[in-house]
Amino acid sequence: MEIIENSKLTVVGAGSVGSSVAYAALIRGSARHVALYDIATAKVEAEVLDLAHGTQFTGSSDIIGGSDISVVAGSHVVVITAGAKQRPGQTRIELAEVNAGIIRSMMPQLLEVAPHAVYVIVTNPCDVLTVLAQEETGLPPERIFASGTVLDTSRLRWKLAERAGVSTASVHAHIIGEHGDTEFPLWSRATIGTVPILDWEMPGYPRISRDELDAIAIDVRDAAYKVILGKGATNYAIGLSSARIVEAILRDEHAVMPVSTVLHDFHGLDGVALSVPSIVSATGAIPIRNTTFSDEELGLLRRSADALAGVAASLRS
Repeated sequence: MEIIENSKLTVVGAGSVGSSVAYAALIRGSARHVALYDIATAKVEAEVLDLAHGTQFTGSSDIIGGSDISVVAGSHVVVITAGAKQRPGQTRIELAEVNAGIIRSMMPQLLEVAPHAVYVIVTNPCDVLTVLAQEETGLPPERIFASGTVLDTSRLRWKLAERAGVSTASVHAHIIGEHGDTEFPLWSRATIGTVPILDWEMPGYPRISRDELDAIAIDVRDAAYKVILGKGATNYAIGLSSARIVEAILRDEHAVMPVSTVLHDFHGLDGVALSVPSIVSATGAIPIRNTTFSDEELGLLRRSADALAGVAASLRS
């Protein structure tokens, strides 16, 4: 992949997720310059040193970082991972109050040094935090959005590909809605190649029943909890998916991804951030307004909206 000349990505937060985003961006060549910022000086300097030691093997990308916010200056994309991490048994929504405070205090400082950047929020609960960050900054919704269900969608496609006996790249399916407990697959538009998901079959791979699809959706929804229970955090896959979003921005790809933006008059939804298929390019993320849903799916999307709107309202009070 071609690295865009003089492009700069800054990752905010040097914990397991932030360091994984920086690592993935380096080895994928997502940006010419990668920076890592965290207020924990010893931690961020150690992570930067460890990453820098491997730059002989990462092509033309370089890595800088530290606890002085000036390292963020000149960023084209800022990925925010800073915040309390999700503990075993803890839902994403339970993280909201502490991480909302962090985002509110941090965003004005980041904007001061990187006023023209596109901001991608990975910190959970990312949908709620995106609404609060957009309100706090007044940035256009396309310039501040969450990684949303890009990773959940990758998890879904991996599971479906295994079941159908095809490569992951041949599965066209999306998880949408909240990045969390009310997320759901857009089954009405899911295909393998050009074949609707319920019609797919080949030798050794019989048709997939709706019950099987429902079970796969539950596995995808709960995947993060399983990883967190076993190792304490999810980091590698979110690192890779975040780097992929960064590439779509820096390369002005106009790629379709289920990122989470603050929606306005989207199938009747307003003022809530949800993941829907969106065009991701150098200007940020724009929801695809003519995305169609079944009646059931539209009801599930509104359920997600109601759940997140309630959390956002409680954090404003």
